[in-house]
Amino acid sequence: MGLFDFMKDAGAKVLDAVANPAKAPGQIKEHIEKELGVKDVDVQWVDGTVKISGQAATQADKERLILAAGNIQGVAKIDDNISVTEAGSEARLYAVKSGDTLGKIAKQFYGNANDYEKIFEANKPMLKHPDKIYPGQMLRIP
Repeated sequence: MGLFDFMKDAGAKVLDAVANPAKAPGQIKEHIEKELGVKDVDVQWVDGTVKISGQAATQADKERLILAAGNIQGVAKIDDNISVTEAGSEARLYAVKSGDTLGKIAKQFYGNANDYEKIFEANKPMLKHPDKIYPGQMLRIP
């Protein structure tokens, strides 16, 4: 459990929070359900901070929930209140910088650019293609 920072101006455009903040929790929850197929989470929204509570099967599932909600344009912070059924080691989170590729990130963390597939797999289904990352996006680095 903790508080995670995200780049507010980067990410999926799913929110109408400025025009209608009351709809933000539903829009975020709908996005999470679409991306991950998760249904048992509660989402609250307060001025750019998303509070997520619920149960995740694994640590990796928990991290995917955090990233699915945090990589939404307009979200600045995630307040994580998700418990995990099956404990596991935490992955590192990495903010993509301009000029980054999954190969470059893999080289930095694993010493081998060809290990980019580990990062790609760890971030599915949010990542649809290894070349489709953007500055400000947060990724799991297992």
